[in-house]
Amino acid sequence: MFDRVAGITVRWPRAVLLTAAILVAVMGVVGAGAFGKLVGGGFDDPDAQSTAAHQVINDKFGGQTNLILLVSGGAKQVTDPEVEQGGRQLVAELRKETELSNVISFWDTDSDALKARDGRSAMVLAHVKGDEATRDTNAKDVIDTYVGERGGLTVRAGGGTAVSAELSDQVLKDLLLAEIIAVPLTLLLLLIVFGGVVAALLPLAIGTVAVAGTFAELSLLGSATDVSIFAINLTTALGLGLGIDYALLMISRFREQLAQGAPVEDAVRTTVHTAGRTVMFSAATVAVALTALLVFPQYFLRSFAYAGVGVVVIAAVSTLFVMPALLMLLGHRINKGRLPWPKSGHHREKRPFWGRLAGTVMRRPVLTGVPVLAVLLLAASPLMGVSFGTPDERVLPEDGESRQVSVILRSDFTGDDDGAIQVVVTGAMDYENVDGYAGKLAGLGGVDRVEAVTGTYTRDESLAPGPANEALGRPDAQRLSVFPAAEPGSQEAQDLVGTLRSVPSPSGTEKVLVGGEDAELVDAKESIASRLPLAAGIVAVTTFILLFLFTGSIVQPIRALALNIVSLAAAIGAMTWIFQEGNFSDVLGFTAQPMDTSMTVLLFCIAFGLSMDYEVFVTSRVKELHDAGESTEDAVVHGLGHTGRIVSAAAVLLAVGFFAFGTAKVSFMQMFGLGSGLAILIDAIAVRGVLLPAAMRLLGRAAWYAPGPLRAFHDRFGISESGPAHPTHIQRESPLTEGV
Repeated sequence: MFDRVAGITVRWPRAVLLTAAILVAVMGVVGAGAFGKLVGGGFDDPDAQSTAAHQVINDKFGGQTNLILLVSGGAKQVTDPEVEQGGRQLVAELRKETELSNVISFWDTDSDALKARDGRSAMVLAHVKGDEATRDTNAKDVIDTYVGERGGLTVRAGGGTAVSAELSDQVLKDLLLAEIIAVPLTLLLLLIVFGGVVAALLPLAIGTVAVAGTFAELSLLGSATDVSIFAINLTTALGLGLGIDYALLMISRFREQLAQGAPVEDAVRTTVHTAGRTVMFSAATVAVALTALLVFPQYFLRSFAYAGVGVVVIAAVSTLFVMPALLMLLGHRINKGRLPWPKSGHHREKRPFWGRLAGTVMRRPVLTGVPVLAVLLLAASPLMGVSFGTPDERVLPEDGESRQVSVILRSDFTGDDDGAIQVVVTGAMDYENVDGYAGKLAGLGGVDRVEAVTGTYTRDESLAPGPANEALGRPDAQRLSVFPAAEPGSQEAQDLVGTLRSVPSPSGTEKVLVGGEDAELVDAKESIASRLPLAAGIVAVTTFILLFLFTGSIVQPIRALALNIVSLAAAIGAMTWIFQEGNFSDVLGFTAQPMDTSMTVLLFCIAFGLSMDYEVFVTSRVKELHDAGESTEDAVVHGLGHTGRIVSAAAVLLAVGFFAFGTAKVSFMQMFGLGSGLAILIDAIAVRGVLLPAAMRLLGRAAWYAPGPLRAFHDRFGISESGPAHPTHIQRESPLTEGV
């Protein structure tokens, strides 16, 4: 395959680039529609009990409250005739909106639960219709129409749909700000890394193709299924980052071949056979880690698999075709536009820094490795007290409108239907049984009160139609709103969900479903936890197989998995210390809360995949040198001397894109960006620079062990980084990039 790819790009480079340009243009047109098709939400399990309860409430009770309008008359009481008239007029207009149902207000019910304790504001409850793909849009339309000053009244929006709509808008703003920060910094670092303008611009070509192609993919998928809008963040950060990683590896190898005196055509062929092979194999390891996200039912996580696998595959394929074509046309002009600082070639007699570091570690593996391992384990220690949750209004900044309304509702009102646990009993039933059941629920520990809402009726066809039939009919569904004494989202409220689910149905025959926000949180955590072993198993087994095919050893995959787990535990532990325990909250501007379950899983998969990316970069060169006859110690020292610069430079460039999300105002985006960037740097510096050579030194010859049958299998089917038939030479001490 690599022979054919090299042949195509060497013979017809202009045709390859023209084809790529046409494809990018088409993908750009298709991808432009992605933003309008991607949706918010996606954190719930569609098969969970809480989801079924939500559907029953929509079908039989007009929908669960998910939008709360806070209406205030300033200094006047809500019972003031002028305020009451304005409130009733607002409610009348809301009931005409086709996007709303179940519009209930204080002025309809005269319920003290819907009036603030000081009597100066009141609630209007409503259900915004639509699935997760359309609910946010409908909510935005209603909010834009009614929120603000209205004839002496002040109307503000809160509730689940208001939070979700504001969250979607804020994410897009955060994405734009992150890109404004990351792109110029990345360009500057590219100039520093490559030492020349021409070489620095090449990775952007790969990044552009990867991002455009993935947007097109998301646009097409968004027409067929729900895809989270948050996938855009991963697409841009990972597309540009991997474009830089892969281009850096290709350009470095190409420059190395030119420095050895190889003709341009031979240099391109060698680059495709060696660095190109590594890129494709590295992409496979990253894609495998992201594919594991498909086992989760939440489309929020599945969307990142769609985006991540797409961007990895497109980045790798474009690197394999576009980059060799560019190198073929540029030739020695790859070094044009060199910046005015000393070339690394002036230091060619010195051993590269990463080679010297590896040599030091290999001489004293325990003395150098144990302190680094201890620091990483210390960073991981907060995981012993980690707790998990799902996003609520607290992920927004404190000045967020819907968050402020939520705070007021919880502090100034006695009844907030949006935070109640919903118990739905389906099936024809007697009022006496339901009343007894409601009393039983009200008597449970942790329950403040229970309110009942009757659903539709089952008609008795043996009776004549008319009022008597309705009067004698029995409700076929009953909804009980259970108000916890504890704060919604707290562990006590979550425990109450389990208690409610353990109470038998009124007569023992009805079906009971427990829903609401706390139930959704419980179900989301259980859903993810139940599938984590499968996801972890997919990642571990496929990574083991891929690394075995690449190295021919069963020890190397185990060593790689162990080191990756340590580095990831350190990064996620650090994020727990920051975002759950509240350290640096004043600097970063977030509210401490449990770790977001979905984003933590996503962080693990992304960081694991990128760690394996660098594992393949380093191991490929070490294996190449070991196969050429060098001892394990020499192969590691010389291999890191060649690739250490690439890995460290690529890690810094990729981390910049993720760290830019630290400027986000949505806290779980901050956590994901900072955690991913930190994990990348830990892996590139601490693991590849110290722990990998220490482990290789301690393992010695055993590092390459494989049982006889497996060794024979690898000899036949294994993959390695090897050059084409024409002569090439390895300069063990020469750096790979002239600008690093």
